[in-house]
Amino acid sequence: MNYLTDTSNIFTRYDLNIEVAQQGARKVSGDEILQNVADFVINGDEDGIADVVKETLETKTPMEVINDGLISGMNEVSRLWDEGIYFLPQVILSSDAMNMGIAICEEKMGRSMDKKGKVVTHTAEGDIHDIGQVIVNALLNANGFEVVNLGADVPVDKVVEACRTHNPVMVTGTALMTTTMTAFPKIATQLKRLNLNIPFVCGGGAVSEEYVTGFDMGIWGKEANQAPGMAEDALGGDEWQAMRSKWNG
Repeated sequence: MNYLTDTSNIFTRYDLNIEVAQQGARKVSGDEILQNVADFVINGDEDGIADVVKETLETKTPMEVINDGLISGMNEVSRLWDEGIYFLPQVILSSDAMNMGIAICEEKMGRSMDKKGKVVTHTAEGDIHDIGQVIVNALLNANGFEVVNLGADVPVDKVVEACRTHNPVMVTGTALMTTTMTAFPKIATQLKRLNLNIPFVCGGGAVSEEYVTGFDMGIWGKEANQAPGMAEDALGGDEWQAMRSKWNG
């Protein structure tokens, strides 16, 4: 039997390690004022983001604040997530801070920020484990996509109707259990029947590449951080066959 010999870190708070990581986050803007906005996103500071954005809007345009401050900051959060430095709580806090800042900028503009395209996201019927979907939503928002978030435990018909109504560039589904991922081919079948050939990215703990590539429109999403790149491909006109060939083996 192997025994733990170094016990110095067993009671270390992970959030203190995160604070160290935040201090070492990369600079994302050459403008000190916009970098300050980005830092509030990187630090997930919901309490302070409103004041700093309003102050920044006195000298910067709303789109400068959005693109070079808020979104750039969230892109750095995505990198920290990819490298295993940030965890789910940090991603959610940063996403909330970014969205709060964007709302203030949109109010200043008097209109909503232009979005690249819509992506319908959901967690499979019978499944309440939506952590993967939460991360996907945050990353898609950060990359300028309009997320139609259907939530967890979503009936098949509701997903199909959302696709028919919103005409998204892509639809995603997550499932943690093998008993719930069976909803995915049902959705694909109904979409095909309606001639809605939308790339359908499926992922989650229970989901395998072999399973998802076994039905039309299915593309396996191994990691949540692939979602923005896949959405960009779909927005660019790639059909599900091309996306499957690119992203799956």
